[in-house]
Amino acid sequence: MASSDKPAQPMPTSESQTSGTPLTAGQRMLDKGAQMMQSLKPVNQMKQHVCTFALYSHDMTRQIETHHYITRINQDFLQCAVYDSDDSNAHLIGIEYIVSDRIFEALSPEEQKMWHSHAYEIKSGMWVSPRVPEMIQKPELDNIAKSYGKFWCTWQVDRGDRLPVGAPALMMSPQADSMGMVRAELVQKRDDKYNISSDALKQSRVEIEEPEWLNPIADYWKQSLGKGFALDVETTEMKLRAPFP
Repeated sequence: MASSDKPAQPMPTSESQTSGTPLTAGQRMLDKGAQMMQSLKPVNQMKQHVCTFALYSHDMTRQIETHHYITRINQDFLQCAVYDSDDSNAHLIGIEYIVSDRIFEALSPEEQKMWHSHAYEIKSGMWVSPRVPEMIQKPELDNIAKSYGKFWCTWQVDRGDRLPVGAPALMMSPQADSMGMVRAELVQKRDDKYNISSDALKQSRVEIEEPEWLNPIADYWKQSLGKGFALDVETTEMKLRAPFP
């Protein structure tokens, strides 16, 4: 099944019912007890919430608001759990890995094709940390502007899916090119929610330094005459024997 098989439908909200029966009192009690007794160390390392937008690589007319909950592994590598909102019942829709330009340049050209740049996303005011003052964000924005990301969407909620079905979809970042521009109504809806102005943020970020050089293999659709990537799931022979180490 290709990630592009099913046409997009109106995007549901996080309040939309996901398939399944409601939690029982016993399950809630178990969750509460586990929360008290377990460390949940990986989850507790998520220290930052970012709201931005993403576009499907195989159909860039499909654009979604995304909420990244970020864990910093080190100065050169971030990993993000991506949700469709910041509500308590938000859907986990994918994961994004973010690397510095230094790490990105060490990747093979075939791998680099699946990554996107962040410079425009930062400079244009698309990438925001809600309720965090710009002055505090500034050093982080300087770093992210020079980074690259690879984002796999595993739950295409914008087409009305009540479960994460089908193959994952590769996502792209907003860009200044016409195909990469986020629709104004999506941006306005986000801005109204957080009482911000992306245009004002764009003006305040004029002095953020852009990378001296953006690798042209990233944002592959720009150089490929409108071609993107879509995954197909196919049957294959299983390996019955593990390779000798």
